[in-house]
Amino acid sequence: MNHAAYRVVHETRYLHTNGVSTSQHVAYLTPRELPQQSVRQHELVIEPAPASCVQRVDYFGNAVSQFTILTPYDELSVIGRSLVEVCTPEPPGAPSDSPPWETVRDALLYARGAPLLDGAEFSFASPYAAVTPELAAFARESFAPTQPLVESAIDLMHRIHEQFVFDPGATTIATPVTRLLTDCRGVCQDFAHLQIACLRSLGLPARYVSGYLLTEPPPGQPRLVGADASHAWLSVWCPRLGWIDLDPTNDVRPSHRHITVAWGRDYGDVCPLRGVVLGGREHTLHVAVSVTPSEDAVTR
Repeated sequence: MNHAAYRVVHETRYLHTNGVSTSQHVAYLTPRELPQQSVRQHELVIEPAPASCVQRVDYFGNAVSQFTILTPYDELSVIGRSLVEVCTPEPPGAPSDSPPWETVRDALLYARGAPLLDGAEFSFASPYAAVTPELAAFARESFAPTQPLVESAIDLMHRIHEQFVFDPGATTIATPVTRLLTDCRGVCQDFAHLQIACLRSLGLPARYVSGYLLTEPPPGQPRLVGADASHAWLSVWCPRLGWIDLDPTNDVRPSHRHITVAWGRDYGDVCPLRGVVLGGREHTLHVAVSVTPSEDAVTR
């Protein structure tokens, strides 16, 4: 089993053309504690200093920081620093061992008065992941009748990686996921939303995962697309096997080189930093992410 420790620095700066008098913010910058991931250190440095800053856990179990700034400012700096140890989890089973995808879909059909099954709440449309016939038709090329669910989801991941071009200038967060089917260009958020929307359009549960990638890979290993920024991938729910992570941007099953921060229905649930400001007028945004191996890396 591969183990590694990483130092993560995620810096966000807002520069305003006019002074902000007060503001309130929500940050998803604390990596999750998971069986395959341990957060050894974490701090959030905010300038100007907030009048209040509280920590809470949201509905999905993510760590959230909420802070209020009452001091007028032209520039806001928010820096998250973490030391995280990650290992590659043991595979829960071979993709061919997963049940037929129709069996999973049919088991999740809502029955009045019956409790929702695991993962069922992630099978519905959400603001950034529409459910449409066009998306279902695109997905069905990977989902042959009685095909194992995980095998089919992996094939869909392969197709998205092969047919879509990584282009940071092609989309914004407001670009509808259905537009990707015609433009075939986007970034990691788009590709995660596309596969999530395809799976949900077939009645299957999928969730959005935000996190980071190793900025500089070890010698001899390829540099993954999406480093130097926050990254996004997805998980598909499979009975008996649990949540299976897939990264369509890089066409890989996430491993110890992926650091998980938060998950939800889509990007809107886990945006790294958002807020409401009074004043400020126009602003420019600068984001920089660094993920580097730590001297505290564990060898086992």
